[in-house]
Amino acid sequence: MTDENIIVGGTAFVCSVIPAGPVNIVFAANEHGLVGCGAIDVAALGGFGYAAARIRPPEGQTSVATADDLLRGIVKEANAAAEQRGVRVGMTGEEALALLG
Repeated sequence: MTDENIIVGGTAFVCSVIPAGPVNIVFAANEHGLVGCGAIDVAALGGFGYAAARIRPPEGQTSVATADDLLRGIVKEANAAAEQRGVRVGMTGEEALALLG
C-alpha cells in the first residue's frame, strides 16, 4: 500500500493505492468524504453519513490505478451525503474532491 498527499481546491487529501492482484484499489479521503475506484461501496459509507463517490476510469483506460486516474476519472455514483455537498454523476474526480474539501 502506498499513500500520497494530494491537494485539491486548497484542501489536503490522502490518496491510498492498495495492490489487489491484477488491479489497484484507489481512493482519496479526508474527514469530509472520499472519492474512490469501482471497488468502493459508497452506499455502505453513506450508512455512516460519510460522503463518498465512485469513479469510472478515465477515457481509454480499463481501471483506476493511480491518483492521477482518480482525479481524471468520472463520477458514476455518489451517495446522498456526497450529493448534499454538491457531488454529481458526470463530474471529474477532481471536481468531486474539491466539493468534499
